[in-house]
Amino acid sequence: MDNLNYFSLLCFVWAFIALGSRAIILYLGEHRNKWELQKVFSLKKPGWIYSVAVISVLTVGYTWLQVWFAGIRYSWIIAALITLTLIKVFMVLFNYQEFHSFVKEIQKSRQKLTKFSFAVTLFVIACVLMGIYLY
Repeated sequence: MDNLNYFSLLCFVWAFIALGSRAIILYLGEHRNKWELQKVFSLKKPGWIYSVAVISVLTVGYTWLQVWFAGIRYSWIIAALITLTLIKVFMVLFNYQEFHSFVKEIQKSRQKLTKFSFAVTLFVIACVLMGIYLY
Protein backbone atom coordinates (compact mmCIF):
# COMPACT_ATOMS: atom_id res chain seq x y z
CA MET A 1 0.00 0.00 0.00
CA ASP A 2 1.96 2.99 -1.27
CA ASN A 3 -0.75 5.60 -0.80
CA LEU A 4 -4.23 5.79 0.61
CA ASN A 5 -6.84 6.06 -2.14
CA TYR A 6 -10.60 6.34 -1.85
CA PHE A 7 -11.13 2.57 -1.94
CA SER A 8 -8.57 1.86 0.79
CA LEU A 9 -10.13 4.59 2.91
CA LEU A 10 -13.58 3.13 2.31
CA CYS A 11 -12.37 -0.30 3.43
CA PHE A 12 -10.82 1.10 6.61
CA VAL A 13 -13.83 3.29 7.48
CA TRP A 14 -16.19 0.37 6.96
CA ALA A 15 -14.03 -1.88 9.15
CA PHE A 16 -13.83 0.85 11.81
CA ILE A 17 -17.63 1.22 11.88
CA ALA A 18 -18.07 -2.55 12.20
CA LEU A 19 -15.48 -2.74 14.98
CA GLY A 20 -17.01 0.28 16.69
CA SER A 21 -20.42 -1.36 16.79
CA ARG A 22 -18.89 -4.50 18.29
CA ALA A 23 -17.06 -2.38 20.89
CA ILE A 24 -20.33 -0.70 21.88
CA ILE A 25 -21.96 -4.11 22.22
CA LEU A 26 -19.15 -5.33 24.48
CA TYR A 27 -19.19 -2.13 26.53
CA LEU A 28 -22.94 -2.22 27.10
CA GLY A 29 -22.99 -5.92 27.92
CA GLU A 30 -26.39 -7.05 29.15
CA HIS A 31 -27.81 -3.53 28.75
CA ARG A 32 -27.25 -3.71 24.99
CA ASN A 33 -30.62 -5.30 24.18
CA LYS A 34 -32.57 -2.63 26.03
CA TRP A 35 -30.48 0.18 24.53
CA GLU A 36 -30.76 -1.25 21.03
CA LEU A 37 -34.53 -1.69 21.14
CA GLN A 38 -35.33 1.55 22.97
CA LYS A 39 -32.80 3.97 21.47
CA VAL A 40 -31.42 2.64 18.20
CA PHE A 41 -34.28 0.53 16.82
CA SER A 42 -37.29 1.64 18.84
CA LEU A 43 -40.75 0.34 17.99
CA LYS A 44 -41.47 3.54 16.06
CA LYS A 45 -39.10 4.14 13.13
CA PRO A 46 -36.43 6.62 14.30
CA GLY A 47 -35.76 9.74 12.22
CA TRP A 48 -32.03 9.09 11.88
CA ILE A 49 -32.78 6.26 9.45
CA TYR A 50 -33.64 8.75 6.69
CA SER A 51 -30.28 10.51 7.03
CA VAL A 52 -28.42 7.21 6.93
CA ALA A 53 -30.37 6.17 3.83
CA VAL A 54 -29.47 9.38 1.99
CA ILE A 55 -25.80 9.11 3.02
CA SER A 56 -25.75 5.46 1.93
CA VAL A 57 -27.21 6.13 -1.50
CA LEU A 58 -24.83 9.06 -2.05
CA THR A 59 -21.84 6.98 -0.94
CA VAL A 60 -22.77 4.13 -3.29
CA GLY A 61 -23.24 6.56 -6.17
CA TYR A 62 -19.93 8.31 -5.49
CA THR A 63 -18.16 4.97 -5.15
CA TRP A 64 -19.37 3.81 -8.57
CA LEU A 65 -18.28 7.13 -10.08
CA GLN A 66 -14.84 6.50 -8.61
CA VAL A 67 -14.83 2.98 -10.08
CA TRP A 68 -15.47 4.40 -13.53
CA PHE A 69 -13.13 7.38 -13.37
CA ALA A 70 -10.31 6.60 -10.90
CA GLY A 71 -8.88 3.64 -12.76
CA ILE A 72 -8.08 1.60 -9.63
CA ARG A 73 -7.86 -2.13 -10.29
CA TYR A 74 -10.47 -4.26 -8.53
CA SER A 75 -12.32 -1.19 -7.26
CA TRP A 76 -15.54 -2.81 -8.46
CA ILE A 77 -15.25 -5.38 -5.64
CA ILE A 78 -15.70 -2.89 -2.80
CA ALA A 79 -18.26 -1.01 -4.91
CA ALA A 80 -20.32 -4.19 -5.30
CA LEU A 81 -20.05 -4.94 -1.57
CA ILE A 82 -21.10 -1.45 -0.55
CA THR A 83 -23.97 -1.59 -3.04
CA LEU A 84 -25.24 -4.72 -1.26
CA THR A 85 -25.58 -2.69 1.94
CA LEU A 86 -28.44 -0.87 0.26
CA ILE A 87 -30.49 -4.04 0.77
CA LYS A 88 -30.24 -3.55 4.53
CA VAL A 89 -30.73 0.21 4.28
CA PHE A 90 -33.90 -0.18 2.19
CA MET A 91 -35.14 -2.98 4.44
CA VAL A 92 -34.82 -0.69 7.43
CA LEU A 93 -36.29 2.26 5.54
CA PHE A 94 -39.26 0.61 3.84
CA ASN A 95 -39.98 -2.45 6.01
CA TYR A 96 -39.00 -1.23 9.44
CA GLN A 97 -41.31 -3.42 11.50
CA GLU A 98 -39.92 -6.60 9.93
CA PHE A 99 -36.38 -5.37 10.57
CA HIS A 100 -37.30 -4.56 14.18
CA SER A 101 -38.58 -8.13 14.57
CA PHE A 102 -35.32 -9.44 13.06
CA VAL A 103 -33.29 -7.48 15.64
CA LYS A 104 -35.42 -8.88 18.47
CA GLU A 105 -34.97 -12.42 17.09
CA ILE A 106 -31.17 -12.04 16.95
CA GLN A 107 -31.18 -10.74 20.52
CA LYS A 108 -33.14 -13.73 21.81
CA SER A 109 -30.66 -16.29 20.53
CA ARG A 110 -27.12 -16.31 21.88
CA GLN A 111 -26.15 -18.67 19.03
CA LYS A 112 -27.49 -16.30 16.34
CA LEU A 113 -25.78 -13.33 17.96
CA THR A 114 -22.49 -15.24 18.11
CA LYS A 115 -22.78 -16.22 14.43
CA PHE A 116 -23.59 -12.64 13.50
CA SER A 117 -20.61 -11.30 15.47
CA PHE A 118 -18.33 -13.90 13.87
CA ALA A 119 -19.53 -12.84 10.40
CA VAL A 120 -18.84 -9.19 11.28
CA THR A 121 -15.34 -10.14 12.45
CA LEU A 122 -14.62 -11.93 9.17
CA PHE A 123 -15.94 -8.91 7.30
CA VAL A 124 -13.63 -6.57 9.24
CA ILE A 125 -10.64 -8.78 8.45
CA ALA A 126 -11.58 -8.85 4.76
CA CYS A 127 -11.99 -5.05 4.65
CA VAL A 128 -8.63 -4.43 6.31
CA LEU A 129 -6.86 -6.90 4.03
CA MET A 130 -8.48 -5.37 0.94
CA GLY A 131 -7.55 -1.88 2.13
CA ILE A 132 -3.92 -2.90 2.59
CA TYR A 133 -3.25 -5.36 -0.22
CA LEU A 134 -5.88 -4.83 -2.90
CA TYR A 135 -6.03 -1.06 -3.13
